[in-house]
Order: sequence, then structure tokens, then C-alpha cells
Amino acid sequence: MRNMTASIAAILARDLDKLVQELTLFEKEEALWRTEGQITNPAGNLCLHLVGNLNTYIGGILGASGYVRDREAEFSLKNIPKEELLAQVRQTKATVTHTLDMLSDEALQQPYPQQVLGHEMTVGFFLVHLTGHLSYHLGQINYLRRLLP
Repeated sequence: MRNMTASIAAILARDLDKLVQELTLFEKEEALWRTEGQITNPAGNLCLHLVGNLNTYIGGILGASGYVRDREAEFSLKNIPKEELLAQVRQTKATVTHTLDMLSDEALQQPYPQQVLGHEMTVGFFLVHLTGHLSYHLGQINYLRRLLP
């Protein structure tokens, strides 16, 4: 019954590919770092946040990759070149894919090793949460790209 793990991996890979596509569609690199009005997180920082999130909770914790997160930097760094962001997203996709390829569907029923959301949860529950988190911020990046050219 490897179907659920494979399905989650496919959704995450698909949306990370969409993130690459969204970043590529920013015609002006500086637009990745623009904010306006009540928009406080530019697309570049949202990208860094997604990379940090997935590398931490999938690569680092489930895959023992050794990744060390700097969450504050995800929101404070600015003007990272687009090509570097793209490379980070591609590396994140490789880490996520590799980690989930090694994870059985039975592992989805095990408790996630940390209480990230303030309560106990299974690995499967948290992976579903992470797919929603990626999708949410991907939508924000798409909207920012069209709103703040």
C-alpha cells in the first residue's frame, strides 16, 4: 500500500515544479522582493520559507539530511538572485522526493517526531498539512507576481 506516500510525493513534486515556473515568470528579478501596502512578505521570502519548511520537516526530520533551519533568515534575507532561489527549490524537490521514496505507507501512521502544530499527529497528517502549506504560499507567489510586476 505504497500509494499514499507516492501520492503525497507526487503532489509536492508537482507544486515545487510550479514554484520553479512561478519564479521563472517574474520578468524583473527585483519584483521578487517587492512589497506594497499591507503585503509584508515578498515572493522571494515566501520561496525561502517554503524551502526552509520542507527541508526541515521532510528532509531534516524524516530524512535525517542534517539540514539546519534559519527561519528568521527566510523572512529577512533580501535580493537573493533568482537563479539561486531556483537552485534551492530544485534541491528541495530532490530532497523531498528522495526522502518520501524511502518512506513506507505504514510509516504514515507513526507519530511525527515533533509537535510542530502544538499537538501530536501522524506523519501522514503532517505531510498532508505540508502539501497544503506549500499550495497556500504558491498561490500567494502567483498572485504577487501578477499584482506587483
